[in-house]
Amino acid sequence: MTDNRPFIDRPPLLDRRSLLAGSAALGLASCVPVTPTLADRFALRLRILEAGANGVLGASFLDTGTGQLVSHNGYARFPHASSFKLSLAAMVLAREQAGVIDANRTVRWTEGDLMPVSPFTTERLAQGATLRELARATQVTSDNAAANVLLRELGGPEALTAFWRSLGDEISRLDRTEPELNAVPPGELRDTTTPDAMARTVAALLYGPVLDAPRKAELRQWLIETQTGMQRVRAGLPADWPAGDKTGTSIAPGMGGVYVDLGFVEPPGRAPITFATYFRAATQHTRMEPAALAVLADCGRVLAQWAAR
Repeated sequence: MTDNRPFIDRPPLLDRRSLLAGSAALGLASCVPVTPTLADRFALRLRILEAGANGVLGASFLDTGTGQLVSHNGYARFPHASSFKLSLAAMVLAREQAGVIDANRTVRWTEGDLMPVSPFTTERLAQGATLRELARATQVTSDNAAANVLLRELGGPEALTAFWRSLGDEISRLDRTEPELNAVPPGELRDTTTPDAMARTVAALLYGPVLDAPRKAELRQWLIETQTGMQRVRAGLPADWPAGDKTGTSIAPGMGGVYVDLGFVEPPGRAPITFATYFRAATQHTRMEPAALAVLADCGRVLAQWAAR
């Protein structure tokens, strides 16, 4: 009978003496202590934090000077919620820099575009706003209608996904607009990213070659002015360290409760650090829970300890 199975290259069979010698060598190797790196030790602190948090934590801290990453569940997918708005605001600046758009062009929207958490677009309904003003409102106030108007003007969720790909981010994706993008149950791929991917993307936007110096400074200032994350990672950082962030929250039915915070911190005497933190609670939340916010604040404390090492 002819064996039609694919050929698999197998090592030659070992005699009993070779097997015994190999087993002894493996036994000795298992006794050699493995010294954890500094990044490993701080990743363990994040794991311990997760163990007491009644949920799943994903966190990545990126040293922009060395490229070193402290990461726990860094490859796990989490929803963006509103945190995608940081990248959307940056895309406006990047397209202006490339000459693709005029960021000072005024656009308008209708009352039907408004939705909860749309303070800027509600106030400016009658007069409209420039793309730059909408970008700032999207980042600083997390204005949902502003984000949708920008997505509509710039080519939809797929345009933001393409922007991430242009940065080398092959993971992050946006598939829907507000508010549908917040419905991301466990296992869903749409409208997700990973902590490692987003820590690197934030670094590319704020400290890489994507934006020129004036636009990087403008985006950085928008993150600093954002107040929605003051009880999250920034609550665990020293008050005198320059920092900025963008948050996201989803307590939609079936979501449990998802809390996001990503941004940067500039400790004195060392390169800036970018961070991306995600916490999905094990139980369904019906309102923003202080205990969940405290988990991200504790992430900030771990980050500060790592930065001050």
